[in-house]
Amino acid sequence: MIKNRSFALVYRIAALAIAVTGFLSMMGLFSGGWNFSVLAFYTLQSNVLIILLFIMLVVRTVMGLREGNAGEGYTGEGYTDEGNTGEVRVGKNNIGSVGYFARFEMVCCVNIMLTFLVYWVLLAPRMFIMNDGFPIWTYANLAVHGFTPLLCLLDYILFVKPGHLKYTDVYYVCIFPLVYLIGTSIAGLLGYVYFTSAEDGLPIRFPYFFYDFDRIGMLSFLYIGALVVFLIAVGHAFYLVDKARIKRVGKNTSGVLL
Repeated sequence: MIKNRSFALVYRIAALAIAVTGFLSMMGLFSGGWNFSVLAFYTLQSNVLIILLFIMLVVRTVMGLREGNAGEGYTGEGYTDEGNTGEVRVGKNNIGSVGYFARFEMVCCVNIMLTFLVYWVLLAPRMFIMNDGFPIWTYANLAVHGFTPLLCLLDYILFVKPGHLKYTDVYYVCIFPLVYLIGTSIAGLLGYVYFTSAEDGLPIRFPYFFYDFDRIGMLSFLYIGALVVFLIAVGHAFYLVDKARIKRVGKNTSGVLL
């Protein structure tokens, strides 16, 4: 676990920049015009969630640095200073906890990793098979479906101190995806058209094939159930790893400092 606040700030600013530019690129800002229709998709909405998370983390990390600079410094074991061993003082408290909003970040991680896994496991292979010409290897597409999810997950792994999660968080991970699914399903059933099928030219009223009630009918409920089970399983994985890390950190009280 890294506790260097300056490093955390640089990482989070860079991650925020990638998340924002990827989002704006997907929105069409750098290609001549806005495309607000993409906001109807889970990918963009989950990326907005991560952008908000990184803004919160950047602001809170800056506050942590300012609080540290106003304080007396960090005292701990495992560092040496000239003429001193054992317990030492490190700078103006550049070292300290940077795992802010741990429970919220865990939920965000699971939600954005759903974007990552659904895209690369379910959607991208269909695009290759159908050869529909979607620009998979562009910066915009890689950022919103790859870079941003992985940067969020890495932030959680690097900076979040174990022991903050509660068991209820395992189920909180379902809230955002289910709200999205219910909202888009209602919109589709009321007649909203997300796009037109390249295969038959008919309107598509649901943003993703795995809950396109018009085309796959009751099978969509199987997909939805599988996704809910997947979310809860990943939430449990985060929770169990968190508990395991508590024991590991307990054996190494100094943690891993950079």
